[in-house]
Amino acid sequence: MGLKERLEDPRSPQRRPRRAAYALPTLFTAGNIFLGYLSILRSFRGAMLAASGAAGASDHFAFAAKAIGAAVFLDGLDGRIARMTNTTSEFGREMDSLADVISFGMAPAVLAYAWGVQFVQPAFGEPVLRHLFNAGYFIAFLFLLCGAARLARFNIQKNPIPKNPGRPDRKYFVGLPIPAGAALVAAVVYASDAEPIAWWPLSVAWLALLLLLGFLMVSTWRYYSFKGISLHKPYTPLLIILLGGLIFATFNWPQPLLLSLSVAYVASGILIRLGGIIRRRLRHTGRPAPEHQVG
Repeated sequence: MGLKERLEDPRSPQRRPRRAAYALPTLFTAGNIFLGYLSILRSFRGAMLAASGAAGASDHFAFAAKAIGAAVFLDGLDGRIARMTNTTSEFGREMDSLADVISFGMAPAVLAYAWGVQFVQPAFGEPVLRHLFNAGYFIAFLFLLCGAARLARFNIQKNPIPKNPGRPDRKYFVGLPIPAGAALVAAVVYASDAEPIAWWPLSVAWLALLLLLGFLMVSTWRYYSFKGISLHKPYTPLLIILLGGLIFATFNWPQPLLLSLSVAYVASGILIRLGGIIRRRLRHTGRPAPEHQVG
């Protein structure tokens, strides 16, 4: 007997799930919210320690990044479990969106500013540093705002079509999903051993990355969705070996691996979009010129 059949209420003529079954995906969503809340608290704690000159700030920033990464994992489970148990509901979808705003909008925005902007050493005087801080406030807010707009658009669109549609038999996201944007922020912090940025060119590059992520989230570019992967289908042994190797590499080399996976996914939408533009231009330039008759 499968999980879906076990959670069905035998007294219901429509074979609806038991009431307790609806709490299962909600527990994962609650865990998602808790991890986002914990990440924000640890970012504050790390910022206070770094400001006082005490040791241990990087540990708190690293924990905040790990909490966001764990929230990404839970976010991928709650929706899948809801579909597996046939307990999807409007309440669950709205709850999941609110959780995403906290864990993948607010938490990475706070971490991005506290780690990447707040402790830059002055190089051109206080006025220039003040402008950098103000830009950091604004760009971190834009990241949060674009993520919230991305979630709102996802909730109201029934069958969204990306600007560069792919194969009809595959599922795609329209724009960069907000968990992927948050995952890249957390992966960069974690891969750098969570030492706060002190050199201003790195801080400027960091703010440019946040701007890029915000643009990708509100864009209509195509990103591959893994929702089409079913756990009930048999897969080839090669895929099982790759999955096992991925788990092994995650335990042994988590920093470079998680950063590479996050960068690869974010870059995939950019490369797909650029590839589509190049193909259209090549087709346009390759067309024969129309013949003009004289007389």
